[in-house]
Amino acid sequence: MSRRCYLLIALLTASLLLGACSRVDLAYRNLDVIIPWTLDDYLDMNSEQKSWLDQRLQRHLNWHCSTQLPGYLDWLDRLQSMVRDNQVNDAALQARAEEAQQAITEIARQITPSAVELLQGLDDQQVAQMNRALAKDLQQHEEEYLKPSLTQQIEQRSQRMSKRLKTWLGTLSPSQKRRVEQWSASLGSQNRQWIGNRAHWQTLFSAAVQQRRAADFPQRIEQLLVDRESLWTADYRQAYADTEKAARTLLVDLMADSSPEQRQRLLKKIDGVRQDFTHLKCLQNAGHP
Repeated sequence: MSRRCYLLIALLTASLLLGACSRVDLAYRNLDVIIPWTLDDYLDMNSEQKSWLDQRLQRHLNWHCSTQLPGYLDWLDRLQSMVRDNQVNDAALQARAEEAQQAITEIARQITPSAVELLQGLDDQQVAQMNRALAKDLQQHEEEYLKPSLTQQIEQRSQRMSKRLKTWLGTLSPSQKRRVEQWSASLGSQNRQWIGNRAHWQTLFSAAVQQRRAADFPQRIEQLLVDRESLWTADYRQAYADTEKAARTLLVDLMADSSPEQRQRLLKKIDGVRQDFTHLKCLQNAGHP
């Protein structure tokens, strides 16, 4: 179940945050299919639960499209203006990141009652299966991000970032590539703090679900989904702050070192995301341009 909530939040905001998907409209229109399909890896729902989830998910998607997406268009406009006016600085990036986080929090708050209701309806066998799936998920993350040597982790992180950046900026220059490598090296063993915090959250989540009949269960799930920062480990809290700062500094430096062609490509990609959102039927029905 936690995976379903992560997916709803992540998939609804991945395009907003300029994620890997280049066709926002296609991904968004299929969320009601993608989310239940992926959830099958974590929870064996019966037909009644699946029917309930389909109806509730559609309600959430309708709410999101009609009330949240218009604000995303404004967010993209502000992002475009930053690039066009050469104002990609730390303060502006921090403001955009805070706005994006607020959007994620609003989605989490909206879906929490549905998460609580579905979790409360699970039987012991479904909970046990979910816990096994979560443990497997954690093990896979540990193998992918912690098993390699620190040198390999740094190299892989650099490669992942370079791949993301190429989507939006095109081929990086030698100096930009060196800057990405410096950024990755500066994060050091950040993977360990991230995975450790993930394991901590999953432990708290499993413990809460085990007590899903308790009176305070809705409040515990709300904290786990909406106020997750309050549950971060001390190590991850510091690592997160350092990582966010490093990411903003990286982007500022890359844009300062960018070519006119790269900036034009970025503006075009952002505009493409905006157009994809604008063409969604639910926005058009609501009268948004």
